[in-house]
Amino acid sequence: MAHEAISVFDMFKIGVGPSSSHTLGPWRAAQLFAESLDSRGILYQVSSVSVLLYGSLAKTGKGHGTDIAVQLGMSGADPVTFPVDQITAKMQDIGQMKKILLKGIHEVDFDPHEDLEYLVNESLPFHPNALTFLAVLHHGENIAATYYSVGGGFVVDETVTGSSQSQVQLPFPVDTADELLHWCMNGLSISEVVLENEAAWRPESETKAGVLHIWQTMKDCMYRGCHERGELPGGLHVKRRAADLNKKLLAGRPYHDYESWVQAIRAGGSDFKYILDWVSCFALAVNEENASFGRVVTAPTNGAAGVVPAVLQYFVCFCDGLSDEKIIPFILTSSEVGSIFKKGATISAAMGGCQAEIGVSSAMAAAGLTEVMGGTQRQALMAAEIAMEHHLGLTCDPIGGLVQIPCIERNTMGAIKAITASQLALQSAPDFARVSLDAVIKTMWDTALDMNSKYKETSDGGLAVNIPISLSEC
Repeated sequence: MAHEAISVFDMFKIGVGPSSSHTLGPWRAAQLFAESLDSRGILYQVSSVSVLLYGSLAKTGKGHGTDIAVQLGMSGADPVTFPVDQITAKMQDIGQMKKILLKGIHEVDFDPHEDLEYLVNESLPFHPNALTFLAVLHHGENIAATYYSVGGGFVVDETVTGSSQSQVQLPFPVDTADELLHWCMNGLSISEVVLENEAAWRPESETKAGVLHIWQTMKDCMYRGCHERGELPGGLHVKRRAADLNKKLLAGRPYHDYESWVQAIRAGGSDFKYILDWVSCFALAVNEENASFGRVVTAPTNGAAGVVPAVLQYFVCFCDGLSDEKIIPFILTSSEVGSIFKKGATISAAMGGCQAEIGVSSAMAAAGLTEVMGGTQRQALMAAEIAMEHHLGLTCDPIGGLVQIPCIERNTMGAIKAITASQLALQSAPDFARVSLDAVIKTMWDTALDMNSKYKETSDGGLAVNIPISLSEC
């Protein structure tokens, strides 16, 4: 049996908000399309390009920044490094010139108002998040390529039947929680199993450095979000709250950078309400940045990007976890749980509703926290199961197609549930648990299949239709 090999850096990707499936994925697809034209030697023969968006990408693409993402991707910009403060100017330039530089080197005709088509009544069978790129060559030939953004920034090329990831031979192949526990019987922790598997891609030192870079990006995003005020873009007039909450909770205690900020937070004590407010603040900060086209880390998606950082920051501030020796296993364990969910179900809200995003991120964070708090491998997986069990059936119904209401607050709920799930698991005997992680993953997938499509990131149901705000206002 072939096992899909997913790296920690597949689960945790650095990119730009507001959505991994609707922003980061299409961005990467656009890059792949431009690169394919170049690799075939026909890039300089292209005279014009256009993009067709299907299903969920068509219905909520405007609010999720899909239009922006595909333009940046075709232009050769990279979501990891492109300066987010230049996005608006770049879009204005393309819109005014009605031209786009493919890969940043070849100018072709492209009018965003005419050449981006939203096919809201059409969906391709493989996945709801589909987009087709069309290129017209100078001599009249048409080139078409279809890609699927399957969640978490993962992209599937319609023409590619295999995956380079699956060809990697891991020493401890894992598709299920039971398989993970099998390898842990050798005395390895979950994070140690992951670290051994990562060696199939790169040296251990590079993996650890990469994981710490992921954490640094999370910290930067969270710290930035705790100091930015104003309204979120998009027309819903949602006020940013993290900065005001940060100021209130610090009560005048001075700080000048992240490290002194952590010390100022710790100095406030350990009252339950105080800690609860901070966890909410951490999550709000990340997802307000995400909604503002800020740089975030998929965890496992952009819409759920605040849960893992909030729980890890809780560990740093209130559980004395400010050390690389704790940060690394937290993230490695979290990534493994996320990959098991991806293999056994989905991490795409367009396929499974918000249980596939906030639910999975809460399970990831719960497992990571449990391991670094001294829990056993079974307790870590039990924590993941508890967290998901209480997100089953959670719908995705973003108002106005924006990753704001209820998405931002749901990250606070996911973080709190993760901490609670970890605490329950640490106080339990998992050998006698009635529900396994594999069973809850299957249940989540069954629920996803039964869920009405209007609750799967289409803004056709739930809060999206019961709040008196139309898409035209956004």
